[in-house]
Amino acid sequence: MKRLHEDFELKEEYDFSKGIRGRFYQPKKVSTTLRLDDDILLYFKKLSTEKKIGYQTLMNSVLRDYVHEGHSHA
Repeated sequence: MKRLHEDFELKEEYDFSKGIRGRFYQPKKVSTTLRLDDDILLYFKKLSTEKKIGYQTLMNSVLRDYVHEGHSHA
C-alpha cells in the first residue's frame, strides 16, 4: 500500500521561482488599547488619507517593517 505523503510529492517540473511567500497569510487581528501622542496619531491619519488606506493599517505596516528590519528595541 502506498504511503499517504507520496501522493502529494511535488514533481521536479513545478516552477516556484515567481511564487510569493506568505501571499495568503492573514495575521490574526487583536483588539487592544494603545495610548499614543496626539502628533503621532495625527501624522498617521493625515498620511493614511493621502495614501487612501486606513491609519491603523498604515501603522501596522510601519511597525511590521520596523520589526522585519531586525530592530529588537528602541
